[in-house]
Amino acid sequence: MNGNWASLYMKKLGATTTLASIALTIFWGTVTAGRIFFAAIEKWFPERRTCEVLPFVVAGAFLAISLLPTGKPYLGILAFGLAGLGCSALLPLTVSFAGEELTTIAASVAGGLIAFYQIGYGIAAFGVGPLQSWARLELNTIYGGTAIFALVMSALSFVLVRPAAAAPCSQN
Repeated sequence: MNGNWASLYMKKLGATTTLASIALTIFWGTVTAGRIFFAAIEKWFPERRTCEVLPFVVAGAFLAISLLPTGKPYLGILAFGLAGLGCSALLPLTVSFAGEELTTIAASVAGGLIAFYQIGYGIAAFGVGPLQSWARLELNTIYGGTAIFALVMSALSFVLVRPAAAAPCSQN
């Protein structure tokens, strides 16, 4: 959603082209910085916990984006920054967890996950336009609705991200 629609949404909220571009840049910058940050704190904040928390951050960011007032572009920049942080480590962690679980087909699983990611990106890129024109939905409504998908991801993360297998107990 953010990679394609952040600038247009910011423009609809009254941001200049420069501020709309900054919002998109901040989104992608926090995606990158977040990946580095979560890798650096992995000892203190386990990867599995990161994978459980970040979908809630994404949902909160989408809700914040959907409620942005017109004429307050700096709030939009902050909201898109939060969205970038929320999205940051999800894809790399998903690829890593899938590789750990399915070691015999790890390369195929990684490729499949990237393919599905690209399909999702394409749906977001090309699906929002028809929602706007045919269903007459505004971008703020679409962003708010997208928060539902992030909440579903949140629930799934608690089911799919299992703790590492405990070491077997020795029998003395």
